[in-house]
Amino acid sequence: MSHRVLTTVAAACALAVPALAHSRPVTVTAQLKNYGGNGAYLAVYLTDAKGAYARTLWVAGGKAKYYKHLADWNRLSAGDAKRLAGVTGASVGTGRTLKVTADLADALINAGYEIRVDAAAEDLRDRPSEIRVPLSTQDAGKPHLGKQYIQSLTYQLQ
Repeated sequence: MSHRVLTTVAAACALAVPALAHSRPVTVTAQLKNYGGNGAYLAVYLTDAKGAYARTLWVAGGKAKYYKHLADWNRLSAGDAKRLAGVTGASVGTGRTLKVTADLADALINAGYEIRVDAAAEDLRDRPSEIRVPLSTQDAGKPHLGKQYIQSLTYQLQ
């Protein structure tokens, strides 16, 4: 190959690789209803276009023995040994707000991925897939209604 072709190929690779690895912060905000019970355990996670687990963004609730009540997340993420690495915090009280920020690859946005939240609270009904929201530029910034525990969920792409 000539020097000019090698230089062109090297320049193209240098420009393409950072674009593939580009990510942006995504802030998910879940406003809980005043459901009148103990603090809710919430699992905020991503699934791909086929509904397969992709990544845990946050788990609210400090006692792992209760994670089985976050049934869809627990089942889908069971094979991910790092599903809880640095992504856990306290449960979220009735009427309170959970705000989570995570870096997500641009390739996940508008590609059929969903943000899902499973919810459970002591002595109340578990809600697997309490809310499912497409991860898209079109749905960003819009409130999405939950079923039992979550009043609304919004997310911002930065």
